[in-house]
Amino acid sequence: MTKIILLIRHAENDVMYRRLAGRLPGVHLNRRGQQQALALARMLLGMPVQALYSSPLERAVETAEPLARALGLRIEMRPGLNEVDFGRWQGRSYKQLQRTQLWQVLQATPSRVRFPEGEALSDAQQRVVAELEDLAVEGMIACVTHADVIRLALLHYLNMALDDLHRLVIAPASLSAILVGERGPQVLFFNRTPDLEWPFFPSQGVNSGASPSRS
Repeated sequence: MTKIILLIRHAENDVMYRRLAGRLPGVHLNRRGQQQALALARMLLGMPVQALYSSPLERAVETAEPLARALGLRIEMRPGLNEVDFGRWQGRSYKQLQRTQLWQVLQATPSRVRFPEGEALSDAQQRVVAELEDLAVEGMIACVTHADVIRLALLHYLNMALDDLHRLVIAPASLSAILVGERGPQVLFFNRTPDLEWPFFPSQGVNSGASPSRS
């Protein structure tokens, strides 16, 4: 039995360049994000996707909506695909977070991080992998979620250490694919975007400052 899991990061929003959105409600796609979501739907038009799942946060659902229309599918909300619970970090600016000791630990050894009043990254990884394995069926499914959620899943399926988190870049509205078959899991590709934009740099990546990868 062959299963293919498509992991889709939500498209762009304005909060991602200033603050850690986390699970804040009311974060919507901006105009560019809406265009990205439409381009992603065009890229996947005609693909044999059997089910479409989404994080319950607005920016993920809004990314999934054009795809649902293109494929004639209903969006099913799955709390297990929700963003990492950043606890008290949620909503704070990246400039504030960079001054904390925990930020330095996050850059060096993510496996040691538990966000204040939130999740440990190791717990978030277990949650996400369990959700994906529960959802996966013979054929293809699509899951719209968040950058860190996708990176944590990819680390698991690539058999990479949690401390390798920053080696993976997941752009807004990007697509990653995991095949689960008789030979075990294989990552077919990751961070593929509908329209290649070059040069692409994670303009404020977690290793270098304020981060769109955590919004």
